[in-house]
Amino acid sequence: MQPLSPQERYSRPAILLHWAIFVLVALAYLAIEIRGPKGSASRIFWTATHFWAGFSVLMLSIVRVAWRSYRSPPPHEADLPILQLLLKASHLVLYIFIIAQPILGILTVNLGGHPVNLPGLGSLTVIGPDHDLAKTVKDIHETLGNVFYWVIGLHALAALWHHFVKRDNTLRRII
Repeated sequence: MQPLSPQERYSRPAILLHWAIFVLVALAYLAIEIRGPKGSASRIFWTATHFWAGFSVLMLSIVRVAWRSYRSPPPHEADLPILQLLLKASHLVLYIFIIAQPILGILTVNLGGHPVNLPGLGSLTVIGPDHDLAKTVKDIHETLGNVFYWVIGLHALAALWHHFVKRDNTLRRII
């Protein structure tokens, strides 16, 4: 395979932001899955890791959206119009997720009457307690998190399909 030209690839900042957000989302998922029983040192550590990773995703996502508005991604290889529409829709959904999910997490903790403690950064409170609303927001945060296991998986499978089946440059453009 020939090397891609700079016009065919995502920019270095876009690539760095993509993979940094990927690693942080994976860390947030890992942390919440293995956090341990309530009151344990393990739970305190992994919950703090989950908060830190989620907050970092939010910050990098804001930078990523700003960068994307400054520097458009390279054009996609020609495909059927319906596939182009699905591609754009899936990317929009992923962007909404990486911004909305950390916000929902922060709101869940704050509405529960607690600040979000961020190791090395301090604590964050954006709204006061409302225990009834906290339950609803927590349910939305958890449901979105579960749905996005599938969305992220489909995104990865689509990239692998492009790389190994279609043998096009879709995956190579972002690595």
